[in-house]
Formats: sequence, structure tokens, C-alpha cells
Amino acid sequence: MIMNDLAAPGLTLDKGLQALLDTVAQDPTGPLAVGVAGPAGHGKTALLAELERIHQRAGIAVRTAAPEPDEPVDPDTVVLVDDAHLLDDARTEALLRLVAGRRHRLVVAHRPWPRSAAFSELVDALRRDGQAVLLTPFTREQTAAHLAATPELGRPADLVDFVHTQTAGVPRDVERLARGLAGAETRTGAVDPPRSVILEFGPDLDVQPAAVRRLLLAVAAGGALPVSMLGALLGRDPAGVDELIATTRAAGLLGADGRLAPIVRRAVATLSPTTERTAVWRRLTELQLARGGAVLPLVRSLLAVGALGDCPAATLAAAADEALAEEPAFAAELFAAATAAGRPPNARQALAAALAGDLDDALRLADRLLATAAPPERSEAAVVAATALAHRGHVGRSVELFRWSGTASAAAFAIVGGLAAGDPAASTESPAGDPAGEPPTLHASAARLMANGVRESVTGPPTAALSALVQAAALLEPDGRAALLPDSPAALAALTAVHCGELEIAERVLHRALGAGVGGPLMARRHRLLQAWILMVRGEIHAAGERLATVTLDGRPLESRDHLFAAAIRMGIGRRNSDLGALKRGWGQALEAVVRHPVDLFTLLPLGELAIAGARLGDLARLEPYLHQGRALLDRLDNPPLWSVPLHWSGLHAAILTGEPTIADEHVAALLAAAGHSRYAAVVAAAAESWVEVLRGVVDPTRVEAAARGLHDTGLCWDGARLAGQAAIRTADRRAMTTLLECARALQGRPSGGQSGQTPTAGASTARVAGPTQHGLSDREYEVAELVLAGLTYREIGDRLFISAKTVEHHVARMRNRLNCANRTELLALLRTLVADRASDTAGQPWPQRATR
Repeated sequence: MIMNDLAAPGLTLDKGLQALLDTVAQDPTGPLAVGVAGPAGHGKTALLAELERIHQRAGIAVRTAAPEPDEPVDPDTVVLVDDAHLLDDARTEALLRLVAGRRHRLVVAHRPWPRSAAFSELVDALRRDGQAVLLTPFTREQTAAHLAATPELGRPADLVDFVHTQTAGVPRDVERLARGLAGAETRTGAVDPPRSVILEFGPDLDVQPAAVRRLLLAVAAGGALPVSMLGALLGRDPAGVDELIATTRAAGLLGADGRLAPIVRRAVATLSPTTERTAVWRRLTELQLARGGAVLPLVRSLLAVGALGDCPAATLAAAADEALAEEPAFAAELFAAATAAGRPPNARQALAAALAGDLDDALRLADRLLATAAPPERSEAAVVAATALAHRGHVGRSVELFRWSGTASAAAFAIVGGLAAGDPAASTESPAGDPAGEPPTLHASAARLMANGVRESVTGPPTAALSALVQAAALLEPDGRAALLPDSPAALAALTAVHCGELEIAERVLHRALGAGVGGPLMARRHRLLQAWILMVRGEIHAAGERLATVTLDGRPLESRDHLFAAAIRMGIGRRNSDLGALKRGWGQALEAVVRHPVDLFTLLPLGELAIAGARLGDLARLEPYLHQGRALLDRLDNPPLWSVPLHWSGLHAAILTGEPTIADEHVAALLAAAGHSRYAAVVAAAAESWVEVLRGVVDPTRVEAAARGLHDTGLCWDGARLAGQAAIRTADRRAMTTLLECARALQGRPSGGQSGQTPTAGASTARVAGPTQHGLSDREYEVAELVLAGLTYREIGDRLFISAKTVEHHVARMRNRLNCANRTELLALLRTLVADRASDTAGQPWPQRATR
């Protein structure tokens, strides 16, 4: 392949053309009858110029014009004719006679269109009696070779893909873009061609007939354009459309696949007269809308050049509907543009705003429609408003609107909301709604399963609840992006699974929901927050923080429910890291989150986590009114174990931190009473009973380890490790202490002390832990540990404790040896647990065997 029609320092050739030039250079007087076909910009002129130079160097005369009909031509003269497709029939026939006579050497270059009968005969003769050459676009390798021959580009390898993609390999356009980029200061990672390059296409477009320019604008608008639609746009029959397409391809502006190269598309959109461009694209949208085709690609093109204001309102609304599932925010913009163009707001516009997470706009539009729209539109607006209010914690008003809406899905969502608010009557309601008002779609079926699942979570076995909710989540996966949900079945399934200790099920259902985009951006945050929660309770603290950070990447503020979960996760991470500073910094925001979102069934989990954090900070009293509301809600629902067990588990740990053994005993009793409800409830009850025994100085290593491993197996990995660690620092049996510390390490995913090098003997283990106090570390060592965890250097710690840095180093070495830690990282992780356990005023004292309040 050759370079282009313009003069250039060198040619970029494929093997066939290089062989042709080599043959001519070796024998300039040999037979030569070649027809060179290719669209404009593919190198015909450059090839002829090279052939002319070869012959002139050999002293052979060259003629660059076709002869007149009766003009004699010297057989020793080489005839090189460019743009032969423009010749009249008489000159075409004169060339044909030269070919037929086989005495003359000639090369005829031409475009593939137009082609008269006489010219077709000439092309056939050249192919029959000589050689036919077809010029095609550069391959990527040829583009790379051409750029490498342009030294001004510096590092052309960085630009090959950009240039080749932008130009589709058309040699003329490769040359233009390379020349334009050569003068640019920053070329690597270019995303747009320089404007100077775009302007070079102006003359190419100006010489085209009006019909060709209109065709180019139509193709530049994007989308599939059938011949019938192009015919209506251009006022041509199918044969006329085909002729225009052939002419445009021959001009080197339209690819063989019927598409424009990106740089050509940009030039057409930028350089065409505004009135012509707007008229063509507006007419296209009207034609596409009339035939029921997709108008979104056309509307995108209008938007790209700032011509969206000229688009009819009906077209904008249709494009918004097309964009709703994949790009709800863009759909909301298009609906707003349609409103500006004169189309009244409708429920679809409110739906788009809600799916995009813009609940302010959604509520504003829905409330206006509730007051002014026709009955069907009011019903849809009520669903939007109800959903938005559910996300903001106004469950009562949400349920009221869902019931008023009257559809089957809305009736199901009303049951979910009623149960979430603690209304026992909701469990007896039917989710059927008005069967004639809504077909049994996937959305409606999923809503019914959601209602059944939440009902089973309150009144039935956890397996039935989890099964119904997982099934509901699966129903929405094929087409749930445009499903407006007060809460997703995947989120409720994950919450139920967490309450059952089935974290793997929770993870999988959330992963699928995020992959399918169920609920759009509105629900994506909830799904990610629940993923972060699962990572946190498993003890994967760093991963939980990273997942939490992805929730607010779009910069939008969190709605109240998501804000509450995010605040609880931040506090939970700080607590598990023994980061008292982080807990203090986040406490105010956490309290605000609790105040913003009324207590409901689905927020008891974060409320319990915040209760433990509040107890750790000595400020639990400020949360007590909300905890009372949670307990009252559960009482109204007859204390369903699936929802009450985690709250009692959190209450137990809050009571431990506040030093209230009687309250802790009450929570243990409640957990033991619910132990028969599920495997998870039984595991938590056994762990709770073991925990309070440990605090009272009764450490049964076998029982503690079984309870700790049970917690780990149900997903409460961090809690399991902490139970083993607490028992280890409270036993006077050094062998039991070593065993429990090994258990704690294993449950935290760290290698045991015996895996760090060589396995110690029993005697060695005893020696390594010799000398600890009842708590494993001395008071001075606890002081050093706290300062090490705070990030102070040995010198800074020594200055604060009035000891030498060397003494601090000895303390750290003794702690590492005593706690059987393989390395510093392991030591720091274990110290965080020990320091956190000692933080409570009661951590160092056994509880009374019979606590009295």
C-alpha cells in the first residue's frame, strides 16, 4: 500500500506494489499496462509520481495526460494518466486503443466510481491485457511504518493505535493526522485530532454534491440507516441511494463497511453548515421515530454538536426511554430537554431521576404529578414517591402511597414496608393487588416473592425466608436495571443471609445483583455497602474499607439509609482496628445518621454495631432511645429470632464494655431462648454463654475454642478470634493460654507460632509464655503496646514513659516472645485485640458469679 495522494518523503508500500516498482526500476523499457483503482486519498497520485521519477531517471519521456482521439502517441513515451474516471468517452476510447495496440506503455489511475460503459471497457482491457492494482487502506503495520518515517513525531509507537483508529487507515488521512500531531507539544495519549487537521477536510467536503453532503451527515449521525430511510431523507429511489453511496466511497470519505472513520465523522459534524446539519439530523429523528426505530444514537449526535435544542420533544422523550435502563441519569437529562421543548413532565421522567439516585428531583416531579396528572400517571407517580421516601426512611408515608397506587407490585412493597416498620398486621395482607391492573411480569413476581420472604423472616423459618428472597433476586437479574425498588430483593436476601450466618450466599447474591445492575445506580450503593459489611464482620478490614470507598466515588451524598450503614461500617472498622481516634472522629456523624433515619427492621444491624461503638466511647446513653425503639419494634412483631438475635449479640458486647453484667445476662438468656430457631442462633447463644463465663474467670479451653470456631464458621470471624483472645488473657493456665492464642491466630487467618520456623516443643511453649500476669501482659507492657499501636517511635515512647528507647525495645521483644508471634505484623494485630479487650473498665476484673443490678 502506498502512502497518499500528496507528495511525501517516501512511500509506504505493500509487497505487491513494491514488486511493481522494483520491476519497472529494473527494466524501465519493459511492457507496462496497469490499471490502478482506489478511492480518493489512497495514493494513486503518489504512485504515479514515483513511476514518473523512475522513468525520468532512466531517460524515458513521460506523458501525464490522456491523448486526444486522433493524436498520435510515441511508443517510446510512457503514458501516466491520473483521475481517468473523469475523462470523456472520446479520450477513454483513445486510451483503449493504446491498450489494444500493445505497443504503448501506460498506467491509468482512477476511482471506482463513476464508471461509464466506455470506461468499464478500458478497465476490463487493462485487467485482461496487463495488471489491475486495487489500493486499500493501510493495515496497522503500514500505519506504524508511515509514522516511523516521520521523525518529528518523536515516539510514534505511542500513536499508532490512535492514528489508525481515527483514520481507519486511509493513507491521505494518516498523512494529515501525522503531520498535525508532529507539531503538537503533547501527543502521547491523544484523544482528539488537532483542529488544524479537521480543517483540512473542508475542501474535500465543499466539492461534494449537496446530496453527498446530506448522506455524509446522515451517516455521521450514527445508528443503522436502511436504504428506505435514506431514500426518504435524500429524495432518491434505491438505485439513486446506491449511486450516492458509491460516489461517497469513491471520494474516500465513506468506508467499505458503510461507516465513517472517526476523524471524518468529526469533520463532517464540525464543518457542515449548521442549518444543513440540523435539518438533516432533525429529519432523521422524525423518520426513525415514525418507523419505530432507535433514536438514541441520533440524539447523541445532536447533543455532541450542541444541536439538541432543535430536536422535537417526542424524539427526545423516545430517546430518554431508550436510555432509561442503562443510563438513567442521561435519560433524566433527555426528559428534562423534552419538557423544555414543550412536552409536559410525566412519571417516566420522575422514574429516571429516581433510578439515577436523584431523589430530590424524583420527589418533586412525583408530588407535582400526584396533584395534577391523570389517574394512570398518578399511580406511577405514587410508586416513584413511595420508593424515594422508603430510601429516606419515611416508611409509614411510603407504605401509604404504595397501598394507594393499587398495583400488585406496590401492594407487595407495602407489605415489606409495613413489616419493616413493625406493623404485625402487614403479615396478613395479600400482595395480589389489582390483578387486572398489572400483568404477572418479572418485576411483579419478584415483588410478591419479596413480600413472602420478608413475611417468612418474621413468622417462619429462616430457610424459607432466604429461599424466597434469593429467588426474587434471581427473577430481576435478566432485566432489572430499570426496576424501581424501595429495597432490592438481593439486599434483603443478603441481610437475611447475614442474620443466618450464610455469608457466602449473601456475597453471591450481591455480586450477581451488581453485575446485572439491578435497581440501577439507586440500588448499587446499597449492594456495595452490604458487601463492605460482610467483609467487615469477617475481619477483612482493609478490603471492607476499600469497598466502602467505592460507594461515594460519584460524589453524590448518601441517602439516609445508606448513610446509616456507611457510618456503622466506618465505626465497625475503627473498633476492629482498636482505633480510638477514628471512633471519636466518626461518632458525631454516626449519631447524625441514626437521627436522620427512623429505626426499622432492616437497620437493626447497623444500630447494633453503633451501640457497641457507643459503649466503647462511654456514650451509649445517647443511642438508648433508638435501641428502645428497635426493641419495641421487635416486640410488636413478637420478637422474630432472625432479626432479634443479632441485636441481642450486639447488646451483649455493649453491656460487656459498659460493665453491666446483669444486662449482659439478660441478652445471654434471650439468645439461649432463641437457640433452637437456627444453627446461627445456636452458635451465637453458645458463644455468648461462653463469653460471660470467661469474663467471670471460668475458662474452659475446649468449650471456648468450640464456641470461637463456631462463630468463625458462621462468618463472625473477628468475633471468634476475639473470644479466643479474651479467654487467653484471662486464664492462669499457661498451656491453655498458648492454645487459645494459637486458636485466635488461626481464626484471624494468620499462621500459628509453630509455623514461623520450627515447631516448638511443649516445654518450649511454656518457656516462651513464662512470666505473664493473669492478662498475659504486665501493666507497663500494656502502656507500651498502646503507644506502639498509636504509631510512636521507641524514642517517643521512652520520653513519654520516662524510660530509655532500649528498654522500650526490650518490652516489645518480650511481648512478641510471650505472645508467640512470628513477626512484628502478627504482634501488632494481636496487640490491637488485647488492648481493645482491656479498654473496658471491667476488662481486667472477673465478673461476679451472680450479678445483681
